[in-house]
Amino acid sequence: MKRFVLILALAFVTAQARGEGITVQSLKGEVSVRHGVTESWTHVGAGDLLRPHDSMKTGGTGTAVLSVVMSTGTKAVSLPPEVIVDMSDIRDLSQEELMLKLTMEKVRGSNYQWNESDPAIPNAGVIHGTRKGSAPELNENELWTGRMQLNGARVLFDNGFFSTCVLRSMEVFRLYPALKTSFEDRLRVAKALERARLSGEALSEYGAIAALEGLTAEQQTLVRERMHSLRN
Repeated sequence: MKRFVLILALAFVTAQARGEGITVQSLKGEVSVRHGVTESWTHVGAGDLLRPHDSMKTGGTGTAVLSVVMSTGTKAVSLPPEVIVDMSDIRDLSQEELMLKLTMEKVRGSNYQWNESDPAIPNAGVIHGTRKGSAPELNENELWTGRMQLNGARVLFDNGFFSTCVLRSMEVFRLYPALKTSFEDRLRVAKALERARLSGEALSEYGAIAALEGLTAEQQTLVRERMHSLRN
């Protein structure tokens, strides 16, 4: 198990080394940035260059447009109000990279007991305000942080970053279990898995959604239709 985790960790670090160039093209209202492992949010301005380990947050009146330099050209990514987006998520992943990271996320969410001699698994982004091995009761402010990260996952989906949308959402569900019952967010994950051409993973996610309590008849029908489509 230790060797398997070490291989995953090394492969993850190698994949993370590739970053994209991201510049703040424009912004309005409440917009701030957090650099690396710092906990504080600071001022950001048009023209600022953002690094892979930076995060951007928009408030209730905040919007921003990022200019992202990718291998296929320059892409404009718009951030609506009340989102948190990690810059490391604004990039494309190969199907192999996605499968690797999905496996890592499942290891993190498993009941495996970590020993001090085990290597720490790097995260898909910098985790703030959490402690490994602890499960404290979360207050409304902390849950709202998770909610804003899921809003950020929606931005990723809308801009075609399906792989990182899946990974970010799964991480939020693990860190904020109370948010796992959100039908719309779970449905987005399943759709993103479909778009990433991982039909088996998408089918499993639809099955998990079908088991959620309180689904409306319309929601149940939608899930059944998607499952039927994937099986045929």
